[in-house]
Amino acid sequence: MDGGPRVPEQRRAGSGATAESGPLRFGVLGPVRAWRGDATLSTGSPQQRALLAALLLREGRTATAGELIDALWGSEPPSQALAAVRTYASRLRKVLDPGVLVSESGGYAVRSPGEGALDLTVAQDLAADAEKARGAGDLGRARTLLNQALGLWDGEPLAGVPGPYAEGQRARLEEWRLGLLESRLDLDLEQGCHAEAVSELTALTAAHPLRERLRELLMLALYRSGRQAEALAVYADTRRLLAEELGVDPRPGLRELQQRILQADPALAEPSAPVAESPAAPVRPAQLPASVPDFTGRSSFVSELSDVLSSASETEGRVMAVSALAGIGGVGKTTLAVHVAHRARPAFPDGQLYVDLQGAGPRPAEPETVLGSFLRALGTADTAIPDSLEERAALYRSVLDGRRVLVLLDNAKDAAQVRPLLPGTEGCAALVTSRVRMLDLAGAHLVDLDVMSPEEALALFTKIVSEERVAAERKAALDVVAACGFLPLAIRIAASRLAARRTWTVSVLAAKLADERRR
Repeated sequence: MDGGPRVPEQRRAGSGATAESGPLRFGVLGPVRAWRGDATLSTGSPQQRALLAALLLREGRTATAGELIDALWGSEPPSQALAAVRTYASRLRKVLDPGVLVSESGGYAVRSPGEGALDLTVAQDLAADAEKARGAGDLGRARTLLNQALGLWDGEPLAGVPGPYAEGQRARLEEWRLGLLESRLDLDLEQGCHAEAVSELTALTAAHPLRERLRELLMLALYRSGRQAEALAVYADTRRLLAEELGVDPRPGLRELQQRILQADPALAEPSAPVAESPAAPVRPAQLPASVPDFTGRSSFVSELSDVLSSASETEGRVMAVSALAGIGGVGKTTLAVHVAHRARPAFPDGQLYVDLQGAGPRPAEPETVLGSFLRALGTADTAIPDSLEERAALYRSVLDGRRVLVLLDNAKDAAQVRPLLPGTEGCAALVTSRVRMLDLAGAHLVDLDVMSPEEALALFTKIVSEERVAAERKAALDVVAACGFLPLAIRIAASRLAARRTWTVSVLAAKLADERRR
């Protein structure tokens, strides 16, 4: 009997329950499956499992019928797609516990039946705990937690699930798994397990030949195992492969490692027992997400925020400026903040830090974890990062002293989450986005972001769809942006949907949106 994902015992719910009456659990880090206790439940056809996967990965958020149709069939849905979605949902509802798969707001959602019910959520919690343990200097515990997270994978994620949404999520989950592997292998090397790491890294680089971080770790493991010539051969092979496949050179970090190996840099030798270290030489982080190429409108907000950031970077003897953007979800807070931050980069030559604080989600980021990431990005060695939040915040402010760094704190929960992350020095600035107005954030320059004006909304829609298509059906285009509530995120989704379907007219999209709103 299939016992479900290998969830660590301390994270299971309802221990002691029978197979028939045990807790409901789901797996997506392999085939999409469901269990009640130890009994495997039938999740139906591949398309039905695709619908279940799409709902599980939304973590309780509602998916409209139109979004589910796009997830399952993309741009070529069958004529009875809506009926099929309703049938799949009805069948799954009969299999799952009451109240788990619910209908609301013209769509569907899966409500978590309890803690640890989804293997992906358990893996995310373990990875977050590992990050905290590493930040606290407990490398052994961090390594154990990462191994537990990686142990939850059971082959290819979403295996056998069709549809464009599953394809994209498979790539995302595989990328995350590789990142966890790299973090765990880095810990292996920090703990002196070089010879053991060589075998695993050799297999991984063969499977992912263009992943430079894996090759960097392999070079270091070989060098610390006394195999300098083989380490240099890995670099030569990497350089050849990148040139042939992509026409590029290895990234600077890999080139630097090669030079240090050639010079037999003593700092590359196997690390001794951890000792307190001073912060490393200043580095210039560049962590801002990419700015959207079709950014449109919001000119008054762009000007206002740019002026505040400029004054923060140029004025001597003043505290940094904080611009807090408050608004409902989808109103464009992050897009605006990232756009403004990119414009302000020349004023902050010592770097830009970014973090998604997950304030609107069930697990907001903890300030001490964020500070650990920021300190490492600023060049601080792991062994120099203290344990407590207060000590980390103090070190963070000290590292930033005399530097001009922009900090973008996205999706903040509240002022308490933000305060430890604010620079405490002249020349730095913080840009904060949140769904709440941070009136209790002292010294903050507050900006309330509303939905777009009809003119701005139409301009954004036009930029994505094309002027020609919109000019021929201006009224229908206005109907579309109105149906989207003049929310930039909803407009982008609708416009991208139309842009991908050359046979659709704007009127067809407007009619479909109107129909979806009536459901």
